[in-house]
Amino acid sequence: MASIHREMKLTADAAQVWDAVRDLGALHTRLVPGFVVDCRMDGADARIVKFGNGVEAREVIVDLDDMARRLVWSAAGGRLLHHNASFQVFDEGAGKCRVVWIADLLPNEMAPAIAGRIDAGMQAMKVKLEASN
Repeated sequence: MASIHREMKLTADAAQVWDAVRDLGALHTRLVPGFVVDCRMDGADARIVKFGNGVEAREVIVDLDDMARRLVWSAAGGRLLHHNASFQVFDEGAGKCRVVWIADLLPNEMAPAIAGRIDAGMQAMKVKLEASN
């Protein structure tokens, strides 16, 4: 199983970043505009995400932990047999934080494409969240 791990420091308050992350249906406006162009809830525990490249995915929310500031979701379909990801926000003090995005997926051959999407998502997040401060 391929595993992708990305970390990034943000000049943004951890509580504000977490508030945007935990707003599950607002990826396209509050967290990663452009990378995600539409997002809508599908019941209480899933969301339909439309990415800027036209791909649409149904993501099942596995865990939303406010104490740990950690979100876990899964998705499958298309060429992905399995995709499980987590996103966590760590307070670095003085209006700074560190975010960690980890994805595990099958088939392994999809790792470069998914890593590229994660990198693009991280960049969109950095632009949006640091501009908000």
